[in-house]
Amino acid sequence: MSKKPSVILQCEDISVSFDGYKAIQGMNLTLERGELRFLIGPNGAGKTTMLDVICGKTRSTSGSVIYNSSDGPVDVTKKKEHQIAGLGIGRKFQAPSIFPTLTVFENLEIAMRQRRSVFATLFARLTAEDRERVEQQLVMIGLQDKAPWRAGGLSHGEKQWLEIGIMLMQEPSVLLLDEPVAGMTDKETDKTGELLKEIAKLRTIVVVEHDMEFVRNFASKVTVMHEGKLLKEGAMDEIQSDDRVAEVYLGKRRNADASRSTA
Repeated sequence: MSKKPSVILQCEDISVSFDGYKAIQGMNLTLERGELRFLIGPNGAGKTTMLDVICGKTRSTSGSVIYNSSDGPVDVTKKKEHQIAGLGIGRKFQAPSIFPTLTVFENLEIAMRQRRSVFATLFARLTAEDRERVEQQLVMIGLQDKAPWRAGGLSHGEKQWLEIGIMLMQEPSVLLLDEPVAGMTDKETDKTGELLKEIAKLRTIVVVEHDMEFVRNFASKVTVMHEGKLLKEGAMDEIQSDDRVAEVYLGKRRNADASRSTA
Protein backbone atom coordinates (compact mmCIF):
# COMPACT_ATOMS: atom_id res chain seq x y z
CA MET A 1 0.00 0.00 0.00
CA SER A 2 1.56 3.29 -1.12
CA LYS A 3 2.04 6.07 1.39
CA LYS A 4 0.00 9.22 0.85
CA PRO A 5 2.05 12.30 -0.06
CA SER A 6 2.48 14.75 2.80
CA VAL A 7 1.34 17.62 0.56
CA ILE A 8 -2.43 17.59 0.11
CA LEU A 9 -2.90 20.79 -1.92
CA GLN A 10 -0.55 22.85 -4.05
CA CYS A 11 -1.45 26.14 -5.70
CA GLU A 12 1.12 27.02 -8.35
CA ASP A 13 1.53 30.49 -9.88
CA ILE A 14 -2.14 31.46 -9.41
CA SER A 15 -3.23 34.71 -11.02
CA VAL A 16 -6.73 36.20 -11.11
CA SER A 17 -7.88 39.29 -13.01
CA PHE A 18 -11.25 41.03 -12.84
CA ASP A 19 -11.78 43.42 -15.77
CA GLY A 20 -8.08 44.25 -15.82
CA TYR A 21 -7.68 44.44 -12.04
CA LYS A 22 -5.09 41.90 -10.85
CA ALA A 23 -6.56 40.45 -7.65
CA ILE A 24 -3.90 37.73 -7.40
CA GLN A 25 -0.49 37.81 -9.05
CA GLY A 26 1.54 34.59 -9.23
CA MET A 27 0.52 33.26 -5.81
CA ASN A 28 1.92 29.94 -4.56
CA LEU A 29 0.51 28.03 -1.60
CA THR A 30 1.44 24.54 -0.41
CA LEU A 31 -0.60 22.76 2.29
CA GLU A 32 0.43 19.71 4.28
CA ARG A 33 -1.95 17.04 5.55
CA GLY A 34 -3.26 17.76 9.05
CA GLU A 35 -2.22 21.40 8.96
CA LEU A 36 -3.99 24.42 10.47
CA ARG A 37 -2.89 27.28 8.23
CA PHE A 38 -3.87 30.92 8.71
CA LEU A 39 -4.03 33.22 5.69
CA ILE A 40 -3.75 36.88 6.68
CA GLY A 41 -3.14 40.27 5.12
CA PRO A 42 -4.76 43.71 4.72
CA ASN A 43 -8.09 44.22 2.98
CA GLY A 44 -7.73 43.65 -0.74
CA ALA A 45 -4.73 41.35 -0.35
CA GLY A 46 -6.50 38.54 -2.23
CA LYS A 47 -7.09 36.13 0.67
CA THR A 48 -10.76 35.35 0.02
CA THR A 49 -10.12 35.22 -3.72
CA MET A 50 -7.54 32.49 -3.09
CA LEU A 51 -10.16 30.43 -1.25
CA ASP A 52 -12.58 31.07 -4.10
CA VAL A 53 -10.04 29.72 -6.60
CA ILE A 54 -9.37 26.59 -4.55
CA CYS A 55 -13.06 25.72 -4.16
CA GLY A 56 -13.96 26.62 -7.77
CA LYS A 57 -16.10 29.69 -7.05
CA THR A 58 -13.62 31.81 -9.06
CA ARG A 59 -11.62 30.67 -12.08
CA SER A 60 -7.95 31.58 -12.11
CA THR A 61 -6.55 33.45 -15.10
CA SER A 62 -3.44 31.27 -14.97
CA GLY A 63 -1.80 28.68 -12.74
CA SER A 64 -3.02 25.40 -11.31
CA VAL A 65 -4.44 23.90 -8.13
CA ILE A 66 -3.31 20.30 -7.60
CA TYR A 67 -5.23 18.32 -4.99
CA ASN A 68 -3.82 14.98 -3.82
CA SER A 69 -7.09 13.09 -3.42
CA SER A 70 -7.44 9.54 -2.15
CA ASP A 71 -7.32 8.40 -5.79
CA GLY A 72 -4.23 10.42 -6.69
CA PRO A 73 -3.35 13.96 -7.87
CA VAL A 74 -6.16 15.95 -9.49
CA ASP A 75 -5.90 19.35 -11.18
CA VAL A 76 -9.08 21.04 -9.94
CA THR A 77 -8.40 24.36 -11.68
CA LYS A 78 -11.08 23.88 -14.34
CA LYS A 79 -13.54 21.82 -12.32
CA LYS A 80 -16.90 23.12 -11.07
CA GLU A 81 -17.67 23.87 -7.42
CA HIS A 82 -19.76 20.75 -6.80
CA GLN A 83 -17.10 18.55 -8.41
CA ILE A 84 -14.39 20.00 -6.19
CA ALA A 85 -16.59 19.60 -3.10
CA GLY A 86 -17.20 15.99 -4.09
CA LEU A 87 -13.45 15.38 -4.21
CA GLY A 88 -13.08 16.49 -0.58
CA ILE A 89 -12.55 20.26 -0.48
CA GLY A 90 -15.15 22.04 1.67
CA ARG A 91 -15.73 25.78 1.87
CA LYS A 92 -17.43 27.78 4.61
CA PHE A 93 -18.32 31.41 3.97
CA GLN A 94 -18.59 34.16 6.60
CA ALA A 95 -22.37 33.94 7.13
CA PRO A 96 -23.55 30.57 8.46
CA SER A 97 -25.73 28.56 6.05
CA ILE A 98 -28.05 26.28 8.00
CA PHE A 99 -31.71 25.19 8.05
CA PRO A 100 -33.01 27.46 10.86
CA THR A 101 -36.42 25.77 11.24
CA LEU A 102 -34.93 22.29 11.61
CA THR A 103 -33.26 20.97 14.73
CA VAL A 104 -29.51 20.87 15.21
CA PHE A 105 -29.66 17.07 14.91
CA GLU A 106 -31.68 17.25 11.68
CA ASN A 107 -29.23 19.70 10.13
CA LEU A 108 -26.40 17.21 10.64
CA GLU A 109 -28.56 14.31 9.48
CA ILE A 110 -29.34 16.05 6.20
CA ALA A 111 -25.66 16.77 5.63
CA MET A 112 -24.83 13.12 6.20
CA ARG A 113 -27.37 11.97 3.64
CA GLN A 114 -27.07 14.86 1.20
CA ARG A 115 -27.73 12.73 -1.89
CA ARG A 116 -31.33 12.29 -0.75
CA SER A 117 -34.01 14.94 -0.77
CA VAL A 118 -34.71 16.81 2.47
CA PHE A 119 -38.09 15.04 2.75
CA ALA A 120 -36.57 11.59 2.26
CA THR A 121 -33.84 12.32 4.76
CA LEU A 122 -36.18 13.45 7.51
CA PHE A 123 -38.57 10.53 7.13
CA ALA A 124 -36.07 7.75 6.43
CA ARG A 125 -35.28 5.50 9.36
CA LEU A 126 -31.93 6.23 10.98
CA THR A 127 -29.63 3.27 11.41
CA ALA A 128 -27.73 2.89 14.65
CA GLU A 129 -24.53 3.67 12.77
CA ASP A 130 -26.04 6.85 11.29
CA ARG A 131 -27.22 8.03 14.70
CA GLU A 132 -23.82 7.37 16.22
CA ARG A 133 -22.12 9.43 13.49
CA VAL A 134 -24.41 12.38 14.14
CA GLU A 135 -23.99 12.10 17.91
CA GLN A 136 -20.20 11.98 17.58
CA GLN A 137 -20.30 15.14 15.48
CA LEU A 138 -22.52 16.86 18.03
CA VAL A 139 -19.91 16.14 20.70
CA MET A 140 -17.12 17.39 18.43
CA ILE A 141 -18.80 20.78 17.88
CA GLY A 142 -20.02 21.03 21.48
CA LEU A 143 -23.75 21.05 20.71
CA GLN A 144 -24.79 17.66 22.09
CA ASP A 145 -27.03 19.31 24.71
CA LYS A 146 -28.78 21.36 22.01
CA ALA A 147 -29.47 18.55 19.53
CA PRO A 148 -33.29 19.03 19.78
CA TRP A 149 -33.10 22.84 19.49
CA ARG A 150 -34.25 24.65 16.36
CA ALA A 151 -31.07 25.82 14.67
CA GLY A 152 -32.47 29.34 14.31
CA GLY A 153 -32.49 29.68 18.09
CA LEU A 154 -28.75 29.13 18.48
CA SER A 155 -26.30 31.94 19.25
CA HIS A 156 -24.14 33.29 16.42
CA GLY A 157 -21.15 31.25 17.55
CA GLU A 158 -23.23 28.08 17.88
CA LYS A 159 -24.56 28.53 14.35
CA GLN A 160 -20.99 28.76 13.10
CA TRP A 161 -20.07 25.53 14.92
CA LEU A 162 -23.16 23.84 13.50
CA GLU A 163 -22.17 24.78 9.96
CA ILE A 164 -18.65 23.47 10.58
CA GLY A 165 -20.28 20.25 11.80
CA ILE A 166 -22.43 20.12 8.65
CA MET A 167 -19.31 20.36 6.54
CA LEU A 168 -17.52 17.69 8.57
CA MET A 169 -20.43 15.27 8.03
CA GLN A 170 -19.44 15.33 4.35
CA GLU A 171 -15.92 14.20 5.37
CA PRO A 172 -13.76 16.74 3.52
CA SER A 173 -9.98 16.39 3.53
CA VAL A 174 -9.48 20.15 3.17
CA LEU A 175 -11.63 22.73 4.97
CA LEU A 176 -11.59 26.39 3.87
CA LEU A 177 -12.93 28.89 6.42
CA ASP A 178 -13.46 32.61 5.85
CA GLU A 179 -13.34 34.64 9.10
CA PRO A 180 -15.02 31.97 11.25
CA VAL A 181 -14.79 33.97 14.52
CA ALA A 182 -16.17 37.28 13.20
CA GLY A 183 -18.89 38.52 15.58
CA MET A 184 -18.15 35.93 18.27
CA THR A 185 -17.67 36.57 21.97
CA ASP A 186 -14.20 35.99 23.45
CA LYS A 187 -15.37 32.70 24.93
CA GLU A 188 -16.83 31.54 21.62
CA THR A 189 -13.64 32.59 19.81
CA ASP A 190 -11.46 30.51 22.13
CA LYS A 191 -13.76 27.52 21.81
CA THR A 192 -13.63 27.83 18.01
CA GLY A 193 -9.83 27.83 18.11
CA GLU A 194 -9.80 24.64 20.18
CA LEU A 195 -12.33 23.07 17.79
CA LEU A 196 -10.14 23.88 14.78
CA LYS A 197 -7.09 22.36 16.49
CA GLU A 198 -9.07 19.18 17.11
CA ILE A 199 -10.34 19.03 13.52
CA ALA A 200 -6.79 19.55 12.18
CA LYS A 201 -5.74 16.23 13.72
CA LEU A 202 -7.50 14.53 10.80
CA ARG A 203 -7.97 17.26 8.19
CA THR A 204 -6.21 20.24 6.63
CA ILE A 205 -7.71 23.64 7.45
CA VAL A 206 -7.10 27.03 5.86
CA VAL A 207 -8.46 30.02 7.80
CA VAL A 208 -8.72 33.54 6.41
CA GLU A 209 -8.73 35.77 9.49
CA HIS A 210 -8.42 39.41 10.58
CA ASP A 211 -8.51 38.80 14.34
CA MET A 212 -4.78 38.89 15.08
CA GLU A 213 -5.14 37.79 18.69
CA PHE A 214 -6.98 34.69 17.48
CA VAL A 215 -4.20 34.05 14.94
CA ARG A 216 -1.49 34.49 17.58
CA ASN A 217 -3.23 32.08 19.95
CA PHE A 218 -3.89 29.25 17.51
CA ALA A 219 -1.66 29.53 14.43
CA SER A 220 1.17 27.08 13.82
CA LYS A 221 1.96 28.42 10.36
CA VAL A 222 0.89 31.71 8.79
CA THR A 223 0.84 32.88 5.17
CA VAL A 224 0.76 36.64 4.63
CA MET A 225 -0.60 38.07 1.38
CA HIS A 226 -0.21 41.63 0.11
CA GLU A 227 -1.50 43.02 -3.19
CA GLY A 228 -2.30 39.55 -4.47
CA LYS A 229 1.15 38.14 -3.76
CA LEU A 230 2.90 36.04 -1.14
CA LEU A 231 4.66 38.42 1.24
CA LYS A 232 5.85 36.13 4.04
CA GLU A 233 5.27 32.63 5.34
CA GLY A 234 6.32 30.96 8.56
CA ALA A 235 5.63 30.63 12.29
CA MET A 236 3.77 33.47 14.01
CA ASP A 237 6.87 34.78 15.80
CA GLU A 238 8.66 35.03 12.43
CA ILE A 239 5.71 36.88 10.93
CA GLN A 240 5.51 39.35 13.81
CA SER A 241 9.21 40.17 13.65
CA ASP A 242 9.25 40.81 9.90
CA ASP A 243 9.58 44.51 9.04
CA ARG A 244 7.72 44.19 5.75
CA VAL A 245 4.73 42.57 7.43
CA ALA A 246 4.73 45.22 10.16
CA GLU A 247 4.74 47.93 7.50
CA VAL A 248 1.90 46.62 5.33
CA TYR A 249 -0.30 44.94 7.92
CA LEU A 250 0.53 44.44 11.59
CA GLY A 251 1.96 47.92 12.08
CA LYS A 252 -1.08 49.54 10.54
CA ARG A 253 -3.34 47.57 12.85
CA ARG A 254 -1.25 48.41 15.91
CA ASN A 255 -1.30 52.09 14.99
CA ALA A 256 -5.06 51.98 14.45
CA ASP A 257 -5.57 50.26 17.82
CA ALA A 258 -3.38 52.88 19.51
CA SER A 259 -5.37 55.68 17.92
CA ARG A 260 -8.64 54.21 19.13
CA SER A 261 -7.34 53.73 22.67
CA THR A 262 -6.31 57.42 22.89
CA ALA A 263 -9.43 58.78 21.21
